Amino acid sequence: MLDPVLLRTFLAVAETQSFTAAGVRLGISQPTVSQHVRRLEAAVARTLVARDTRGVTLTDNGDAMAGFARTILAAHATADAYFSGAATRGRLRFGAADDLAITQLPRILRDFRRLHPQVNLELTVNQSAPLLRRVHAGQLDLVFIKQTAGESAEGTRVATDQMVWMAQDGIALEAGEPVPLIVYQAPSISRQMAIDALEAAGRTWRITCNTRDVNGVLAAVRAGIGVAVFPHSLIPADLVKVSQRLALPDLPAVDYVLIANPTTQREPVDALTNAILSRGVIRAV
Repeated sequence: MLDPVLLRTFLAVAETQSFTAAGVRLGISQPTVSQHVRRLEAAVARTLVARDTRGVTLTDNGDAMAGFARTILAAHATADAYFSGAATRGRLRFGAADDLAITQLPRILRDFRRLHPQVNLELTVNQSAPLLRRVHAGQLDLVFIKQTAGESAEGTRVATDQMVWMAQDGIALEAGEPVPLIVYQAPSISRQMAIDALEAAGRTWRITCNTRDVNGVLAAVRAGIGVAVFPHSLIPADLVKVSQRLALPDLPAVDYVLIANPTTQREPVDALTNAILSRGVIRAV
């Protein structure tokens, strides 16, 4: 039997890539986080986490354990809700950034609706900036969005990801020609990142595709009509990072954050927040 407490701590380390950040997320000390990970490694007789001066990474066994941990913790949550008799009720107006549709989020929402059938879940998909405005205006109860890393202390950080330039594998740029950009319609964090980075580097650019959703971005990139700024961990298998090959400027990292309306009913918000934090949503599907 694997202790759910140890599994929850291990997942926090896996998702934050930091013992300190995992402790902050869970409300426990960094030495306690280290102790939990060591106890889990002892229980399975495998090294799960590699520690060096550059940070914390998972071993191959650690990657496998992360999958098992998410499954086990989800089963625990389902059993607890079933036998507690305290069904979560209410209305939950949830907003998610468009590109999160290609992560584990749809599966988490499906499981959440099955586990909490008495919660009326209303989903809004949009760009991060409009969603943030709507939760501040009281029009949404909880949003899951991207922000430039370290931009705000508001909300709960789920993960951090590096933004990179993405394109079809064989794409080439002619020297001196404007960089062909595939972008979301404004306002968009990735659109602004692309323009700011190119202008700071003295590079000219032109927009070859202006789209509303992630499927439009991916279709245009697959058609080879330009490059797009995209979260590194979400790049589909048939597309590639081209930042170095095409000598494109560096881009900032982003935080994936959950931000709640403080005046809303807490129980449904807390239930979905915990579901997202426990499942490791930021993985491409």
